[in-house]
Amino acid sequence: MPELPEVETVRQTLKNLVLKKTIDDVSVYWGNIIKNPRDPDEFKRLLKGQSFLDIERKGKFMIFHMDDLVLVSHLRMEGKFGLYDAEVEKPKHTHVVFHFTDGTELRYDDVRKFGTMHVFPKGEELDRKPLNQLGPDPFDKAFTLDYFFHKLQRTSRNIKAVLLDQSIVAGLGNIYVDEALYRARIHPERLANKLLKEEADRIRKSSVQIIEEAIGLGGSTIRSYLNSQGKIGSFQQNLKVYGKQDTSCQECGDVIIKTKVSGRGTHICPTCQSYQNF
Repeated sequence: MPELPEVETVRQTLKNLVLKKTIDDVSVYWGNIIKNPRDPDEFKRLLKGQSFLDIERKGKFMIFHMDDLVLVSHLRMEGKFGLYDAEVEKPKHTHVVFHFTDGTELRYDDVRKFGTMHVFPKGEELDRKPLNQLGPDPFDKAFTLDYFFHKLQRTSRNIKAVLLDQSIVAGLGNIYVDEALYRARIHPERLANKLLKEEADRIRKSSVQIIEEAIGLGGSTIRSYLNSQGKIGSFQQNLKVYGKQDTSCQECGDVIIKTKVSGRGTHICPTCQSYQNF
């Protein structure tokens, strides 16, 4: 699943490709992707004539600002956007196409068909599902140590489950949570409300640092992720624990293990993230 760095890379790429383009028509080939309005024909009617003015992001959601509307899109497992000339043949997994007046098309491809699109009147998007259910982005000023530690003190879940909870911090996924906890030297099964404030600060700072570094390298190429111009990210070359099971930890030499925490595959260095105080 594309996580925050991958979605941010797609956002930056699309800003260079589609801003100021005007939608001449919309084709919807798989209506279940359209969540608001539920009727794909109404979705198409609303978007005709709208121009892309800006693209923002909150967590893993992309937010397309138009003249009068806002389109909120989530890529889910394998969703991809790409800009093409109209005459280029569409692959079978293309489910939504925005036809522009200049003869180009923004296509949404999704093998799994899990992606979502919502359209709202401008100004309502942050007060409606799904965006109103999200916690602060790692880069939001609201993601302070006091905020984060307060959230940790209110739950007895393990820290990995808390970091994956999009209502607490938006955008972190399995890859970067494993990496952030390794950098912070915290075992993923530590109970959130038992963590010290200093430990919470290490986790918060490590999460932000990992995300910043991953964005700088275009994200991680995991499974079929590509950005909107077909380019791969390279942060996977910097991963320390994720996908490194049965190899030696670069810090201590112990063997990285893979287990399950909160139902998710989880990578741990038993020494660097020891059970001490667990």
